[in-house]
Amino acid sequence: MSLRHRARAAALLAPLGLQTGQEALLLELDRTGPRIQAQLSDALGVEPPSITLMTRKLETLGHVRRTPAPADKRARLVELTDSGRALAGQVKQLWCTLAQETVTGLPEGIVAQLPCLLNTLTGNVDSRRAEPTARYAPSAPRPC
Repeated sequence: MSLRHRARAAALLAPLGLQTGQEALLLELDRTGPRIQAQLSDALGVEPPSITLMTRKLETLGHVRRTPAPADKRARLVELTDSGRALAGQVKQLWCTLAQETVTGLPEGIVAQLPCLLNTLTGNVDSRRAEPTARYAPSAPRPC
């Protein structure tokens, strides 16, 4: 399911000139405002070199601006341009379309439970990522 969802997302992003992952960076900047690349790396769970590559590509396309961070000239502050803000709006619409496609045919009650279920699954995966050498014993489920 994950691979098919990612492939469908890639197909929807391609006409916008975006590759998978770049949309998450745009949406994060749209949500939070300017951030240094290290903050984007942490927020998106992506390695710093990948963030650098993504921001360079988006900067070349005119969607973000990278400038030296005021507090640390070695760090780069990334912010959306007007073009990037407009594109983030298109990405939000795209994600809504993809979400609707994904849940088509499911009963309303199940769809209503999905946010809680997905947050629980995400929390489970994130807790395992934080402990890379731990033995993976089942943890207590989080209530929905």
